[in-house]
Amino acid sequence: MSSSTTPAGTVSGLIDAVPDRVWLALFVLVLGLVLAVIVGIVNRRLLIRAGVPEAIEGTTFERTAREFDTSTVRIVAKLSTYFIVAVTVLVALTVAEVRYVDLFWSDVAAFVPRLFVAVLVLIVGVVIGDKAELLVAERLRGVKLPEVGVLPTLVKYSVVYVAALIALGQVGVQTLALVVLLAAYSFAVVLLTALATKDLLAAGAAGIFLLLRQPYGIGDEVRVAGRRGIVQEVDLFVTHVETDDGEHVLPNHAVFRDGIVLIRE
Repeated sequence: MSSSTTPAGTVSGLIDAVPDRVWLALFVLVLGLVLAVIVGIVNRRLLIRAGVPEAIEGTTFERTAREFDTSTVRIVAKLSTYFIVAVTVLVALTVAEVRYVDLFWSDVAAFVPRLFVAVLVLIVGVVIGDKAELLVAERLRGVKLPEVGVLPTLVKYSVVYVAALIALGQVGVQTLALVVLLAAYSFAVVLLTALATKDLLAAGAAGIFLLLRQPYGIGDEVRVAGRRGIVQEVDLFVTHVETDDGEHVLPNHAVFRDGIVLIRE
């Protein structure tokens, strides 16, 4: 007498044939994927509510992201999503007792969070560097010295460099090498800044002396650099003198070096 197998019995047999740990691993995987999507959405909304898009508007990183039809906020949100997905996959493989997973699970479990932090630090560093460049350029816009133009770029790459060092430290690069590189970079930054702004520093130092001693003031008639005129303004870096042919802006270190004649009539 032949026996027949019903479809329900076949499905039940297949389900029973699958180990419980595999079903648990699938449950963990589905739960982790759902959680990853939710975390990504929540992070994106939190960043938007915190005003991050407005704060980083106009930065180089944001403009580059827009060219690829995305944004910095979306990148950070997706980064958190991918991090949870990676952890979920590793946990699911461990629960399923896949061969060789236990051999590298401890190393990977320790490395994935560090990698996530490293990427996040690098992104934040680039964004802050871009924003710092814009702020410094805005502050120095009124300074009429060509050497000042290098300062915004120098500030930007200084921030990015420090962020890169921190990121490399997160993924296991030797701390001593990072400290040596940072010290060398700091020395180079100080040296380049001094060379690039030597006239600005000289004008500032002379301006401090002139503002403290006040050998002349607004409204005084003076002769300086072969020109005769009325002092209109004295600030930390320059002196404004109005003559018959226009207004002359003289660096304070030039006034301090060449001298100024007060005309008393």
